[in-house]
Amino acid sequence: MSKFTLTELQKCTQGNIIQDVFDEFTDISTDTRTIREGMVFLALHGENFDGHNFLMQAAAAGAKCVIVDEKFPLRQDYAISVLQVKDTLQAYIDIAAYWRKKFSMPVIAVTGSNGKTTTKDLTAAILSSRYRVLKTEKNYNSEIGLARTLLQMSANQDMTVVEIGMRGLGQIERLAKAALPEVGIVLNVGTVHMELLGSRENIAKAKAELVEALPISGTAIINIDDEYVAKMAKMTPAQNIITFSLKKEANIRAISWEIREETYTDFICEIFGERAHFSLPLLGKHNLYDALAAIATAYKYGLSIEEMQRGLKTFQPPKERFERKVVGNYRLVDDAYNASPASVEAALQNFMLLKARKKIFVFGDMKELGKEEIEAHQLVGKLAVKYHVDILITLGDLAAYAVIAANEIGLEQTYACSSHQEIANLLKKLAAKEDIILLKGSHSMSMPKIMDLLVV
Repeated sequence: MSKFTLTELQKCTQGNIIQDVFDEFTDISTDTRTIREGMVFLALHGENFDGHNFLMQAAAAGAKCVIVDEKFPLRQDYAISVLQVKDTLQAYIDIAAYWRKKFSMPVIAVTGSNGKTTTKDLTAAILSSRYRVLKTEKNYNSEIGLARTLLQMSANQDMTVVEIGMRGLGQIERLAKAALPEVGIVLNVGTVHMELLGSRENIAKAKAELVEALPISGTAIINIDDEYVAKMAKMTPAQNIITFSLKKEANIRAISWEIREETYTDFICEIFGERAHFSLPLLGKHNLYDALAAIATAYKYGLSIEEMQRGLKTFQPPKERFERKVVGNYRLVDDAYNASPASVEAALQNFMLLKARKKIFVFGDMKELGKEEIEAHQLVGKLAVKYHVDILITLGDLAAYAVIAANEIGLEQTYACSSHQEIANLLKKLAAKEDIILLKGSHSMSMPKIMDLLVV
């Protein structure tokens, strides 16, 4: 539970105290539904909401202070403290940064185009075999998510693992300044956010902001199988660098692996020359990179191999990450948390490992790919054939290019659809109990809606 005085909030945000009614507060919330007596309500702007419209509700729920921006026309009937700031989102980050500095515990930060959430959860699971660990909830890796996590830091924890996302140049630098990570993990540089940054070189530059923000005493953990990430070893002031790889000589590397029971990826890991067996409750070679990064972090903090193995057994795979489900009469794999060309290929590689009479791939548009978006969706059509999909069904104008590409190289059963309902109706005709359906698409495509429609 974070605690602040009005003076502290004013100093760390450089805001103006408009109304001084209460002076001490516990916790900060941006959602009136979570307000409790004595809290601060910070009003954020979003695409479809404005927290400034809910100040009276916050006060009625027990808030003793509201933080508003300079554009908000103040009323005089709030019987609570009011702090006015230039930008409420920046104020939220500044308050979180102020709170983070109260603790000497290490912060481990994870970034990359793919695998951030899984790596964060794996790292927290392994470290928890010895330490008390706070971690980012779900995939809350934006400014709001990071601030929320940092404000949960307390004396009851030994370390914090955060996931840091990126929408453009400067964002990771901004968040790293608040989190002050001791360890920075960079997984990969893909084509997600190409629309915003224009090239993989610019995406790499943005991801490198994490290792550039590390202190000299810090540790950079980098995937040397990714050429863009490998270069970051020379871009960090951190004196300690731990490399991981599936293909090259590295400090931490997987030297062999195999799939077991369609559920586990068993692998032999070499950790600074010492070999050990690990069992990862996730399918696929691509997930090994996430596990290696987590093992590298555990090594940094002195865990034994036995502790690493024990911690890995406690790992719970995130929702919508190749999550197998039975919905009515249908077997599905829900991998619809998001999509990029790399994550689609990884999902199809895993899909190929599952036993079924027919494999049906339901694919929705991938977003933020910029000028490469058509080519990227055509590639997915080719991958569907490469990984032996029997039926391809798409949702969205861009995903329809996958159908065209798959048709051209011989996949006969393809369907380009325009709605979730159309896909559900089609699946009811095409899919049997012995078949399996993979759902994959960008988050905004709401692919899980199809599961609900299958049982209507």
